[in-house]
Amino acid sequence: MNRQHAKLTAAMVAYDRGDAKRIQHFLKVHDLAAVIGTLEGLDEETQFILETAAILHDIGIHISEQKYGSCSGKYQEKEGPAEARKLMEQVGGYTEEQMHRVEYLIGHHHTYQDRKGMDYQILVEADFLVNLYEDGSGEQTRDSVHRKIFRTKTGIQLLTDMFAMQK
Repeated sequence: MNRQHAKLTAAMVAYDRGDAKRIQHFLKVHDLAAVIGTLEGLDEETQFILETAAILHDIGIHISEQKYGSCSGKYQEKEGPAEARKLMEQVGGYTEEQMHRVEYLIGHHHTYQDRKGMDYQILVEADFLVNLYEDGSGEQTRDSVHRKIFRTKTGIQLLTDMFAMQK
């Protein structure tokens, strides 16, 4: 992990202080996104943005729960980008273009149609890999997600290996 992402991870752990479940979640999503992005051959800038977004992807949960009494994906997408920007600005070291793309990814990470960009696709796949396990999803759900969501060779391999599925 590079120093910038280490600083952001520490800031995000502090942001989610006391919520070990959510901290563990974003750490797993980050690690899987980093693996998929690396093995899929992303360029350095896209990999950096992907990993930043993976660390921050669920930052809108707490504010969504406070405002709406719900942490549904649509509320996370609505509230997360502004919170992510605040944390990126606090940590420093991000360009305007990087922050804009990270905000976009966070604002769409529960939207599964029109996934444009490998960073978007990989973030969705990494989040699904973790959520399928954490939610105890059954075979039918995993098969459906495999068909409808996964596109990268690495993501498909991780999915099928994790859950001993047929390709």
